[in-house]
Amino acid sequence: MKYIFMGYYDPAKHAAMTEDERNAMFDECFEYDDLRANGHSAGGEALQPAETALTLYWKNGKVATTDGPYVETKEQLGGIGVLEARDMNHAIQLMSQHPVLKYGCIFEIRPAGDMSEIMKASEQRRRQNTVR
Repeated sequence: MKYIFMGYYDPAKHAAMTEDERNAMFDECFEYDDLRANGHSAGGEALQPAETALTLYWKNGKVATTDGPYVETKEQLGGIGVLEARDMNHAIQLMSQHPVLKYGCIFEIRPAGDMSEIMKASEQRRRQNTVR
């Protein structure tokens, strides 16, 4: 089963680290992230800082935008990943060993949503609409 994990970090803590501390953290993390060798990683990406974000939303009948993240929090979303695990307990077991946790980062883990049936039904409806 696929699980999506989101890693949050405190930019102030990250900025306060020395270059050697940051390098050591990244080295530990990238070594651990070699879950691919164990067949558990199905991908992931780091994100640029929150100030590079743009939020889209619906307002007064049209799309509106706001620079930056929609919700301001101390912790910022730093990246996402896709994990292959037997169940939530297995996903927790895999991510609880990640070295970045001891640097103050936080992981949120959620089961991936299976949209395949909803997508098939939508495809059929759209096909029927184009036939008319």
